[in-house]
Amino acid sequence: MKMRDTFLKPMHPEGRKFVGIFAAITVGLFLIWPVLGWIGIGLTIWCYYFFRDPVRVTPQREGLIVSPADGVVSLIEQAVPPSELGMPNKALTRVSVFMSVFNCHVNRTPIAGRIAAIAYRPGKFFNASLDKASADNERNSLCIDMADGRQLAVVQIAGLVARRIVCFSSVDDVLRTGERFGLIRFGSRLDVYLPEGVEPMVSLGQTMIAGETVLADLASTEPTRMVQAD
Repeated sequence: MKMRDTFLKPMHPEGRKFVGIFAAITVGLFLIWPVLGWIGIGLTIWCYYFFRDPVRVTPQREGLIVSPADGVVSLIEQAVPPSELGMPNKALTRVSVFMSVFNCHVNRTPIAGRIAAIAYRPGKFFNASLDKASADNERNSLCIDMADGRQLAVVQIAGLVARRIVCFSSVDDVLRTGERFGLIRFGSRLDVYLPEGVEPMVSLGQTMIAGETVLADLASTEPTRMVQAD
C-alpha cells in the first residue's frame, strides 16, 4: 500500500454533491473573512472523509456474518425484528452498531443471500445510541434469505443528525457477503437480528469494521464470549 492510500480514500458518488456544496460555501467564506474560509476547508475535508468508501477485505468462508457498519457495538439484546418485514414475532439476538459522524457510513451486507423484503418506515430522530431508536426512529429494514433457508434482518436507523437513509438494493437482489447495499448520512446505527440460536462473537464497546469484522458464525457452537476491556 502506498503512503497516499492511507490518507486518500475513494469517495462514494453520494458524497460528490455535498462536497461540492461545502466547497462552494468555503469560497464564499473566504470572501467574507479568510479565517472562516479555513474553517470551511476543514469542514469540506471532513465531508469528503464522511463519504469515503475504502476497499474492504471480506472473509469468504460460508456461514460467517460480518459487521454491516463501521462503529462501536452499542447494544446486544433480545428483540423482535421490525414487524413490517413479516418475519416471525419471536425475539432474536440483536446486535447494534453505532456510527459517529467520523465513521465511514457505507453499509455492507452481513451475509450472502437474497433480499426477501425491504421496508421503509418514517419516524423520529432520537440519538441512535439509545435503545428506543430501534422502535421510534426513521428506519429501513431488509430481510435476507440465506442459503440454508434461515433469515437474517439488518436495519438502517437514522440518528440525531442523520436525515437521509439510502438503500441501493431491491427485493430479489442476490448479494455477496460484504457487498455495499446502502448508507446513512451524518451519524446513525445498524441493527442486525441474528438467526435463532446464533450467538454473537463480539462484545459491547467493540470497534467494528464494515465487511471485515466477524459478528457471528452460523457454524460455531461457541457460547457468548467473555471479554476484558483494557
